[in-house]
Amino acid sequence: MKAIPNVYDTRQYLDQVKEMLDCIEGQINAFVEALYQAYLQDNLIFLIGNGGSAANASHFGQDLNKGTLAHMATVKRFRAISLTDNTSFITALANDEGYESIFVEQLMNLSGPTDVLIAISGSGNSRNVLKAVEYATNHGMTTIGVSGFDGGVLRNMAGVNIHVPSHDMGLVEAVHGVIFHLAISQLKQRVEQSAA
Repeated sequence: MKAIPNVYDTRQYLDQVKEMLDCIEGQINAFVEALYQAYLQDNLIFLIGNGGSAANASHFGQDLNKGTLAHMATVKRFRAISLTDNTSFITALANDEGYESIFVEQLMNLSGPTDVLIAISGSGNSRNVLKAVEYATNHGMTTIGVSGFDGGVLRNMAGVNIHVPSHDMGLVEAVHGVIFHLAISQLKQRVEQSAA
């Protein structure tokens, strides 16, 4: 049996991860600052995405809520909700209103005009994500786009952007995960310094 060739060898893949991280280094400060301001102002942070981006939204949301705590007795906390996690609401909306409405309808129930929306889309063109960003923008929310590929429509819609310029979806999602963990480390440090 003929072996299937690797698309990347290990070194090549790690070099590409580093190259993508180098490309977005300057974008991270604005991303972290927007999230820190949400913390200071006690705003809700909503996260959305599909597929691997939905998993990243869920993971980053729980890290914002728990991973930024110095200890469990901490009173002032980040307040984050991943709109990818309410399966019954998502499936009801998709069935009755169409899949493009699964995030915007949740925002209509839960968000306020000073809240933050983190929209994660590898292509930057997911209709349900764009519909939610449009709603958030029109209702005074801070919008943060996290994209890959050429950034798609999302890159031009969002107020703050993290754009990983790769057309390899797996690489894009992996780099997004690295960015989110870096942001958590920086936010936890800032929260601890402000409490000292």
